[in-house]
This record gives sequence, structure tokens and C-alpha cells, in this order.
Amino acid sequence: MKEYKVIIYQENLISSILLGSAKVDPIKFTAFLNKHAQQGWRVVTMEKDLRRALLFWSREAYIVILERE
Repeated sequence: MKEYKVIIYQENLISSILLGSAKVDPIKFTAFLNKHAQQGWRVVTMEKDLRRALLFWSREAYIVILERE
């Protein structure tokens, strides 16, 4: 039987406020995915999303669907 998990990865709000928008840091995102991979999860699919933050700012986020046996 397979188990599924949905996670949302996004950068912190401070960088959105200081820079106007926040892009996902590939090094931090890689570490985040590798942490879950060590627990037996594998990425099935992911979707990029631009989320509003406090009316004027936006930040990049990824919705990731993981699965494991």
C-alpha cells in the first residue's frame, strides 16, 4: 500500500517584504527534498504557485506531492 503526503515549500515572508517578491532558493529546496527522500518519500509531481503575501507582496511556492511504500 502506498502512502501520500502533500507539502508546500515557500520562502519566508521577510524576503518578500524586503525585495518585493521572493524566489525559491534552489539550494534550500534541494536540502528540503533530500530530507524527505531520506525518510523514504519520492516526488510524484509538483506545481509552482505564486502566493500573495500581505496585499502588496508575493512569494514563490511549490506544492509537492510525495509518495512512499
